[in-house]
Amino acid sequence: MPTQRADAPSQGSPLAPEWLSVPTDLNALEPKMWARDAARNDAGELTLDGISVSDLQRQYGTPLFVMSENDFRSRARAFSDAFNNAFADICGGVDVYYAGKSFLCTAVVRWVEEEGLRLDTASGGELAVAAKAGIPGADVALHGNNKSDGEIHRALDMNLGRIVVDSLGELVRVGDIAERRGEQAKVMLRLTPGVHAHTHEFIATAHEDQKFGLSMAADTTEQAGLSAAEEAVAAAAAHPGIELLGLHCHIGSQIFEPDGFALAAEKLLRFLAAMQEKYSIILPELDLGGGYGIAYIPVDTPRPAAEIAEAMAAVVRSTCAELGIDSPRISIEPGRAIVGSTTFTLYEAGTTKTVRVDAPDASNASDGGNNVTYPRRYVSVDGGMSDNARPVLYDADYSAILASRTSDAAPQLSRVVGKHCESGDIVVRDVYLPEDVAAGDLLAVPGTGAYCWALSSNYNYLARPGVVAVRDGSARLIVRGETEEDLLNRDMGV
Repeated sequence: MPTQRADAPSQGSPLAPEWLSVPTDLNALEPKMWARDAARNDAGELTLDGISVSDLQRQYGTPLFVMSENDFRSRARAFSDAFNNAFADICGGVDVYYAGKSFLCTAVVRWVEEEGLRLDTASGGELAVAAKAGIPGADVALHGNNKSDGEIHRALDMNLGRIVVDSLGELVRVGDIAERRGEQAKVMLRLTPGVHAHTHEFIATAHEDQKFGLSMAADTTEQAGLSAAEEAVAAAAAHPGIELLGLHCHIGSQIFEPDGFALAAEKLLRFLAAMQEKYSIILPELDLGGGYGIAYIPVDTPRPAAEIAEAMAAVVRSTCAELGIDSPRISIEPGRAIVGSTTFTLYEAGTTKTVRVDAPDASNASDGGNNVTYPRRYVSVDGGMSDNARPVLYDADYSAILASRTSDAAPQLSRVVGKHCESGDIVVRDVYLPEDVAAGDLLAVPGTGAYCWALSSNYNYLARPGVVAVRDGSARLIVRGETEEDLLNRDMGV
């Protein structure tokens, strides 16, 4: 039979993913997805701490990352307070390192320091930002699976509080460089505990078949029964250029359940106790990494920091008691969970079009022979994969709202796409927007504080957007948007 045309049923489009339902109010803000000072004003515009998106567009243009400084500071304090309270009776508290790779600039480093957190970096460039911001080196950590000699020297020049070593070869290099300088490098060993977090393959980091860390599995060295992790402990303890602080792990990103963190903590504590018994090596610190999830879409259910902290503290407390050891000093590395929901990206809509897509007839499931075409609206915006690469990298889901006004129009299953020459240039794969969204309207995509600006590019020679911080009713640029002149200044013209 020929394909028929139909409007989407009132309960939602058959083209939508199972998790996406039609909102009861297209103009409402889902609180868990937005900064706490995001709201709509009397005119129906999205505001952040009272500043409207139209004012932001007039002053700074679009695309634009809009960040709540108050919300960032509040979330940073919440993690610090929750973990310090949960671990107060075990190890006196917790050191919280903000994972700078999620979003980093000098202003954010200063907020981190002012809120009592430390800073985790992953490159010489991120170290340069830390140095420019003036944070003490003792409060900074350096990660990375392939640190250059220059990065190691810079870490030692800055007297970093810790260098997280990722392999046996790197351990020797760090130790040798420090020894030649007449110094000791403060080192943590990154281990892979084999805990499989429920996350995307590309951001799961604790399984064996990946580039990070020292395996805890037996027979992963040429010495029978010896793991790479154990060999590294022995080598680090014997190297005159190494001060071995302890162990580190990171099981992945965008994780909602505390179970994986608790299991990783237990495995590392047992390993720590075994090293103490076998080599009489006491490792005073244990870093349990980050990876705490946020809400990108309405069905995401992030755990409160206190819930994660209490679950991890319970495991550390009971495992240390069982093993008869003192608890090491615990540290964690939240990044996305602090900055992710503080920020939205503001776009201006341009071209729109509606396409018809074949799908089984939702009104007659018993008739397996008929397809019906259903509408999907494409809304193009003035940014795209150059300011948010996560959908194309990880199949990441996002949401969006009409931000410059409210609308009583019917919901239309929509796909928000960018302006790049790629069919995969999708910003929001599936969302219900009012069917009257048109060119010139402003759209806002929440949850873009982490890894969006950090992963941004100049694909198609688009200039990277600026970042505006809003606090106490005023906005200021903390990262200037690029201009075409900035891009052309790097072209040597030879």
